[in-house]
Amino acid sequence: MRRLLRAYRGTGADLPFTDPTPAHPGVDMEGYFWRVTVPSTGQTVIALIGVNQGPQGPWATLGLAGHPQNSLEIAAHADASADPHRLGARAGEAFVATEDTVRVALGEDRLELTVTDPVRYPGHQLGGSSIFHSVPALNQYWHPWLLNGTARGYAVLGGERVDLTGGQVYSEKNWGAAGFPEYWWWGQSHGFADRDVCVAFAGGQISTGPFHTEVTAIVTRLPGGRVLRWGNPVTSPVRARTTEDTWRFRGRLLRPDGLWRVELDGYAPLASAHILPVPLPREHRNTAGDLEHLAARLSVRVTRQRRTGTPEEVMVEDTSELAALEHGSLALAEREIARRGLPPGTTHAAGLA
Repeated sequence: MRRLLRAYRGTGADLPFTDPTPAHPGVDMEGYFWRVTVPSTGQTVIALIGVNQGPQGPWATLGLAGHPQNSLEIAAHADASADPHRLGARAGEAFVATEDTVRVALGEDRLELTVTDPVRYPGHQLGGSSIFHSVPALNQYWHPWLLNGTARGYAVLGGERVDLTGGQVYSEKNWGAAGFPEYWWWGQSHGFADRDVCVAFAGGQISTGPFHTEVTAIVTRLPGGRVLRWGNPVTSPVRARTTEDTWRFRGRLLRPDGLWRVELDGYAPLASAHILPVPLPREHRNTAGDLEHLAARLSVRVTRQRRTGTPEEVMVEDTSELAALEHGSLALAEREIARRGLPPGTTHAAGLA
């Protein structure tokens, strides 16, 4: 039975209501992402590691960036591993991460982070990819495993040392059989008036063999701590509309306690996006493929209607100016590189301040 389960997880899939945070040996890419938001100072930091499997063995895509410094450090590292028993990833001494610590050293930039008071995604719910977690060999799975936590530590970004203590921490994983999908959108935000509130979403094209579909998943943590997820194509569908500088989503979720609706509206000017790399695991190299904003505007509105014909209750309605918003596709990144006059083959670049 253990051998069968190991083979099943090796396709990228997980059984319903099990923990998807341990690595999935056999997938091309296992990605780990942390984000720190310090609302009192406007500071945001992202740290990422993708553990990739190529014909020459495992290697890593590493990144560390911060706002308002407009800093960005990227590296491809020849030594990489992901923990198959618990959440954890490593690339030599350049990037070492566990559930509660992250240590990064890229160029002159540094991150020393300890996470306390963790608020994990509820174990009794399906993961971020919902029913799709159980489908083998998808090109991409997504799970926001840490919805809130308290930061202790510091970062050195572009020569500036910044204190992160007291900030909010978010973390997620993404993994899949082919690295990244053909196109996608993503976002996350803390920095709302109520510290309990967290918003995360991810969407795009998912596929396995001849099967293709487009989905968007939204996870919200409400004041008081309740977590809701939209994005099951049948029971909680989400309508998505994005442009180069806007993100708009509308979702419905019918539960025993009423009809829940979510509205997300995001905005960020294209020029402010960092151009980030995505791995081509089997080619053992990175390529530009991701446009990510480190401090964008995101408005959220969640309502509940207990019964048909009764007024909606507003559960949260707020806006953060410290959201991360992202569009991804190789073609979009290539166009932005050309628009900025950067050399062909550029894999990453900081936003235009």
